[in-house]
Amino acid sequence: MKVVHQPDPKSVNLVLEDGPLPELVHAEDCLIRIYTASPCLGELHWEENFPSLFDPNRERVPCTEAAGVIVQAPPPPPPQQDVAAPNNQQRVFKEGDHVFFRLKPAMTGNLRQYSVARTSQLAHKPASLGWVEAGATPLSALTAWQGVFDQGILDHRAVLGDEAARQSNSRVRILVTGAAGVVGSWAVQLAALAGAGAIVAYTGGSSAEYVRRLGATEIVDYRETDLVDWAAQDPDKRAVDAVLDCVGGVTLSACWHVVKEGGFLLSVASDPAQNKPASVNKALSASKWFLVEPNGSQLALIAKLMEDGKCVTKVDSAVDLHDFQIAFDKVENKTAKGKVVIKVSQFVDQE
Repeated sequence: MKVVHQPDPKSVNLVLEDGPLPELVHAEDCLIRIYTASPCLGELHWEENFPSLFDPNRERVPCTEAAGVIVQAPPPPPPQQDVAAPNNQQRVFKEGDHVFFRLKPAMTGNLRQYSVARTSQLAHKPASLGWVEAGATPLSALTAWQGVFDQGILDHRAVLGDEAARQSNSRVRILVTGAAGVVGSWAVQLAALAGAGAIVAYTGGSSAEYVRRLGATEIVDYRETDLVDWAAQDPDKRAVDAVLDCVGGVTLSACWHVVKEGGFLLSVASDPAQNKPASVNKALSASKWFLVEPNGSQLALIAKLMEDGKCVTKVDSAVDLHDFQIAFDKVENKTAKGKVVIKVSQFVDQE
């Protein structure tokens, strides 16, 4: 098969080579023919920056998220397990299933014609979702889900129709920075579907109408408005219960001025504690930099929302496998306006 390797942890120049099919070694392992995969900003630097998280002898293949078709799957669980876990029927995978997924970064990635993922990391691809969109979804959607719900303050049960959860969420005011980005746009959509009382989108003015369509109730244009000054103009009304920061740096520092005492300040970009202004003296319920975890069950819920037309993923462009370096360079240079997808194998979009 064709496989793209990162020659060493310090190299951002990748190499397309021939390699053997991967072996299945874990009881949950599935062999998957990869149709599409997507780069993540910064992933070529992860091992260099966090060496303790990686086996230095592993095969370095980038792209932790992908979509494809199962060609080999483990046997289904015994029937008695279905009684204990009523949703288990949806979590059974077989040869020929169309799936999408996100792996742990330390695993061998998916920029290869065949890859391996565990059933706990998989979800069935919505029938209405094309392969390009499917390959662009898992990482950003799961990051937003876990930031808004698991790590954050909103109750995800509202998305599933729980009215008590929706009522509780209606009292929550949330700020999303980088709201038009790949993670931020998902966060806005999920917060809106969960019934958040107010969703403040910190984004460029040119994206205002886009994020309003996704569910944002207020727009703060970072090109024209300083976030600290904006919050100070009416602190009682503009302070928020929770922040999901997708930018880091100066923007994350400013978020300390906006979040309420006892609120939640979460970032997918950097550590809030290291960006806390000396002038701010607040005790928060949570302030942390979190890393997304693969979760097939959550991705299945996201898939249902997409199937129902309630959520969309943001795609910049799609390129063929031989243009993999173009895709990575575009992501690393931050010129993409959405996910850049690599078409690893030829496919008919609704095959």
